Amino acid sequence: MQDNFIVTLENLKLKDYRSLLKSMKKAYAGWDDLWEVEHIKTLIDKFPEGQLCVLVNGQVAGCALSIIVDYSEFGDNHTYPQITGKESFDTHNPDGDVLYGIDVFVHPDFRGMRVGRRMYDARKDLVEQLNLHSIVAGGRLPGYSKYAEKMTPKQYIQKVIAKEIYDKTLSFQLSNDFHVKKVLKGYLPGDKQSAEYAALIEWNNIYYEPSEEYVHIPKTVIRLGLVQWQMRPTPSLKAMQEQIEFFIDVVSGYQCDFILFPELFNAPLMAEFNHLDEASAIRELAKYTEPLKEIFQEYAINYNVNIITGSMPVMSRGKLYNKGFLCRRDGTSETYEKIHMTPAEVSAWGMSGGKKIQAFDTDCGKIGINICYDVEFPEMGRLLADEGVKILFVPFLTDTQNGYMRVRLCAQARAIENECYVAIAGSVGNLPKVNNMDIQFAQSGVFTPSDFAFPTNGVKTEATPNTEMTVIADVDVNLLKELHTYGSVRNLKDRRKDLYTLKKK
Repeated sequence: MQDNFIVTLENLKLKDYRSLLKSMKKAYAGWDDLWEVEHIKTLIDKFPEGQLCVLVNGQVAGCALSIIVDYSEFGDNHTYPQITGKESFDTHNPDGDVLYGIDVFVHPDFRGMRVGRRMYDARKDLVEQLNLHSIVAGGRLPGYSKYAEKMTPKQYIQKVIAKEIYDKTLSFQLSNDFHVKKVLKGYLPGDKQSAEYAALIEWNNIYYEPSEEYVHIPKTVIRLGLVQWQMRPTPSLKAMQEQIEFFIDVVSGYQCDFILFPELFNAPLMAEFNHLDEASAIRELAKYTEPLKEIFQEYAINYNVNIITGSMPVMSRGKLYNKGFLCRRDGTSETYEKIHMTPAEVSAWGMSGGKKIQAFDTDCGKIGINICYDVEFPEMGRLLADEGVKILFVPFLTDTQNGYMRVRLCAQARAIENECYVAIAGSVGNLPKVNNMDIQFAQSGVFTPSDFAFPTNGVKTEATPNTEMTVIADVDVNLLKELHTYGSVRNLKDRRKDLYTLKKK
C-alpha cells in the first residue's frame, strides 16, 4: 500500500464495479457467490443513498450495502434470502422503518484504516436523516466453526460479548454500538464458517420519532429563564404582582420555555406580620398563596411561558407545608411539595414535609422539581431520573454562603449522576423587618453533566452572586441522549441493579 493516499467516503456508483469486484475477491477469499453487476445496479437504482463505499486513491477499499424494510413484515425470525427477496431486493420499501444491512466488507490491505467504522458511522447518519427506527442485520459468526463442537451459538456469542473470544465480524459490530437481539439458525445457506448461524444485531436510533407524532414532538433545545429575586420591602400584594410581572415579561421576551422563581420569594409580604411570632407570621403569609397562584396561572397563559413558582407556605388540614406550582402555558397547573424540612424550618415555623414525589409532563418533556434542601438527598433526583426527567428545577433560599454551597454542589452532583440538566434559582438582598429572613445569599445557575459535549466544569451559565438579575440559557436534551448511549461514563446504565434498587413506597 502506498504511503501517501487519499481516503474518501462516497455513494457507490456502477462505474466502481470493477474495483469493487477486486476487493470482494480479496475480502471473501474462497467464496464463489459474489455480487454480480446486476445486483449492484438494482441496489443503486432502488436505494442509491444506502450503497456506500470508501475509496483509497480511487480504489474501492470497502463497501456497505443496505435496503429499507418494513420490519413488521419479517420480524426477528427471518433468513437472508427472505429479507433480500432472494437477492432481488424487492423487499426494499422506501416507507419502511428499518435500515437492513445486507453486506459490509473491507479489502484486507486496508484493514486498520477504520474503513469499516467510516461506513458504519455513515449508515448511522443516514438512519438519523431518514428518521428510521434502527439498523438491523444478520451478523455472520466466521469464528464459530472452530468452537461448534464445544459450545452452542448462544454460548459463543456470550463469550464474544465478554471478550473471551474474538470474532472478526461480531466483535467489530459490538464495538460499533450494536447489540445482539437473538441467534438466527439457517440464516445464510452455505456459510460454513458460521455453521449457517448468525447473530441478529441492532443499532437503535435514539432520535427516532414516529411520523404520526410529528405534531407533538417535544422541543429538543429548551430555553430556561431563572429569576435571581431581590428581597426588598414590599408594601402590598399589588406591588409584588408588579415585580412578578416585570420578570415574566422580561424572560418571556426572550421566548423562554420555562421561568423559575426562588423558594419563599414572597417572604417580603410577611413584614406586616412581624409583630407576631415567627410561626404565626408565616401562617399569615400563607393566606397570600392562593391569590399568587391565580396571578401566575394568568401570566403563564398571557405570556406563553411555563412558570415554576418557586415555593410558598400553604396551610392544609391544620398543617403548614412548603409548596409550589407548575403553571403551564396551556392553562393547566400542578402542585409540588418540599419533602425534607431543615431543622430551622421545623423549629422556627413548625413546617411539615410533603409526601408526593413526582415528575411532571410539559410541552418540553418531563421535568422534576426539588425545593432547596430536597436536592441534597440523591434519592430524590434518582427517582425522578428513572421517570424520564431531563431537567431538574431547584428553587432555593439560603442565608449564608455555606448553605448556598451545599445546594450548589449537590445540584451539580445530581446533574452528573442522573445525566440531566439542573437549574437553580435563589433570592438575594436583605429583609431587616422580617424575622428569620434577614439576609440572603445566592448565585443562580444551570448545571450540566461533565463530558465532552458539555462545559468541562459542568456549569452552563450562572448569575453574578448577590445581584438581582435574570439568567437565560438554552439546554439541548439530545446531548443527554448521546451521553446516555455513548458517554465516557454512563451512570444510569452502569448501575448494578443486581445488587441494589431504589423505589418509591
